[in-house]
Amino acid sequence: MINPSAHGWIDKFFVEQKSSTPMTFEDSVDFYSKTRATGFIFGHNLYFNVTNPIEFGGWTVVEKSKIGLLDTLYKMYCFKIRDSNPSNFIEKALEFYKQITPEGFNPLKKMLAGSSNSSKLEKIIQERVQTNEDMFSKNFSHVLTNALLFTDVLAFKKFIGKETISTKYISKLEEIITSVVSLSLKVKTNKTTHDELLQKLFDSSVRYNKTSISDNSTIETLDFSFLKNDLEKYYVIDLAGISLWSDAKVENEERYFLYTLGKKLNISDEFTLKSIDFINYFIINHKAEIPYFKNANPVKHFYDNTTDAVTVLVTRNKKRLIKEILESKELVQLLAKSTIRDLDSVEKKKVKNQLLDICKTIPSLTIFLLPGGSLLLPILIKFIPKILPSSFNENFGD
Repeated sequence: MINPSAHGWIDKFFVEQKSSTPMTFEDSVDFYSKTRATGFIFGHNLYFNVTNPIEFGGWTVVEKSKIGLLDTLYKMYCFKIRDSNPSNFIEKALEFYKQITPEGFNPLKKMLAGSSNSSKLEKIIQERVQTNEDMFSKNFSHVLTNALLFTDVLAFKKFIGKETISTKYISKLEEIITSVVSLSLKVKTNKTTHDELLQKLFDSSVRYNKTSISDNSTIETLDFSFLKNDLEKYYVIDLAGISLWSDAKVENEERYFLYTLGKKLNISDEFTLKSIDFINYFIINHKAEIPYFKNANPVKHFYDNTTDAVTVLVTRNKKRLIKEILESKELVQLLAKSTIRDLDSVEKKKVKNQLLDICKTIPSLTIFLLPGGSLLLPILIKFIPKILPSSFNENFGD
């Protein structure tokens, strides 16, 4: 039986599925619908779309997500290339991840030159799925961060078609997703103080990216011209829908929001309705299995655990982080300003880019470079001034 935590699990996966015919799809809608049904889209795999069933009793969420990511990437490869050869797929996947991995954070460089391609892909998938599990509560990471793993699949689809891909694609897609989720939280009818905390987190994250959501922004004013294919649009609709979910109800205002979003994305009302119905079905039937929804106040739990996790990360790497920050006078001055006033968009972009460059040099902080890492960055920025020496504020006056 396959063990996703043991070396050689990718080869074992393909051996176990060797005698089966890879699943075929009629079109992109069929691909997306069957992928969504597994729960992978929402970061919680219920099963795997494989001919030879995989038993995963006792597996961790990380282990299920690793198989889910591998299987979905492989199905995308088969769907686009019409080639089911595992070796060819693995080689293509390695080239893809080599192109989208930020410079200075490349798992391939950490491996022995003699490592097999499947071993290298195992390491990369571990890096993409693993969210520093010792420090991040499972109740937090695997609903939001792993829900963003589908951006890897979308980027892989684009890469297969063009043989080239840029990290800018995933970054832009995340910006659109966080913008839509932020707006969906604002229109949520039965909003609690905990929803407001999550909204604040999303708002902060969006402001540290190129796309900024102002108080006057609406779903009608957002620019979706970047989204070129249906899979991207379906994904955005579903993530907006799950963020609006509340007690198995979608109120009129929330329904209007989703239908308006669908029209902006040129998606049929029929698909939007199916999205609403599926999300209700998914959460109602599997609520007890999803850690995020088990907690009485899941959003507060999410927010608290996120803050605590970042605090632990920063504290454990305090000396190295301070050393790196203090070497940049501009960053120190900007962080000092951030404690007394809101930074403008240009200043925020500088802080974000410089901190991400620092995170690339500290292995434990590479969590901020993974899918969904942008949601954690505002908490990091807010916390950093507290760990800097007393001379920190003096730099502001220089």
